[in-house]
Amino acid sequence: MLETSARLLRLLSLLQAHRDWSGADLADRLGVTPRTVRRDVDRLRELGYPVNASPGTGGGYQLGAGAELPPLLLDDDEAVAVAVGLRTAAGQGIEGIGETSVRALTKLEQVLPSRLRRRVGALTAFTVPMLRTPQQQAVDPSVLTELAHACRDAERLRFDYRDHGGSSTRRTVEPHRIVCTERRWYLVAWDVDRDDWRTFRADRITPRPPHGPRFAPRTPPADDLAAYVSQGVSTRAYAAQAVFRLLVPLEEAAQRVTPSDGTLEAETGSSCLLRTGAMSLDVMVIHVLLMGFEFEVVEPADFTERISSARDLLSRALDRGVRSADPGAGSPAAGTPRTRDGADRTPGTRSGSGAA
Repeated sequence: MLETSARLLRLLSLLQAHRDWSGADLADRLGVTPRTVRRDVDRLRELGYPVNASPGTGGGYQLGAGAELPPLLLDDDEAVAVAVGLRTAAGQGIEGIGETSVRALTKLEQVLPSRLRRRVGALTAFTVPMLRTPQQQAVDPSVLTELAHACRDAERLRFDYRDHGGSSTRRTVEPHRIVCTERRWYLVAWDVDRDDWRTFRADRITPRPPHGPRFAPRTPPADDLAAYVSQGVSTRAYAAQAVFRLLVPLEEAAQRVTPSDGTLEAETGSSCLLRTGAMSLDVMVIHVLLMGFEFEVVEPADFTERISSARDLLSRALDRGVRSADPGAGSPAAGTPRTRDGADRTPGTRSGSGAA
């Protein structure tokens, strides 16, 4: 059994890590009786921690919000992780996060033991961050907090949503999770009016409280919500969609293909499938070529025609470039017939060679 002081710290850590605890669960975790848990909760209250309690079979304990933020209990690895995370938080698509992170980091480093300060200092001193510049459509951190609270409390959320064209609609949703990429934050929620799951960009959301009532959480649209959102923003959102077989291992493809580019699926040890979308199939040609991988078209079948057209266009451009670079080659005479692919053809011959 833990000594009283150690047990109080452990109890506080449990209350900080989980929103609701029953007395029986806390007693089981601490190896004490429910009566001892009640006494320890009273001690925490005497120390200024706002621990709320609700009676009954569905009741339990909850660390409430107080006038001042109570001290956090972090082990060595957690403290280092938080400090490093604060140092690299700037440029992650959250408005004003840089200045806020610096203030929080200053407070944290004041209470870090010297051994941890040296670890954090060494890591940051010899690390050069290569971060993206802040986004113009950065999300307000207070909006993220409001979305997270609604997800946690299973509370219906009302907001105005601005689409890509700038039009605004009022939405009522049952929020489930927030998914973040390197540059964007998305809310996955059940749209009450449309009776279906939807993904919303957080920087386009303007909350319209009051929110509520509470709801019974639904089964999520996918087990892997990150892959679900990736497919939505990279594929389902576009009119033109395609599947390619990339002739490289999945690990190699993932180094270039981001979640915003498409979703990858392992196929063999030397190939993988890419599902992606674009505004049109012509744009898709450029999209897949810029990835720089050998590939095959899986679907749609008519996509090969677009590739052929792009090949012919590029071939004609290369031919003109060669002729321009060779002064002796000259230019085709005006009115000289051309083949479909743009090559010169001598009248009266099939091959264009001029041979009888």
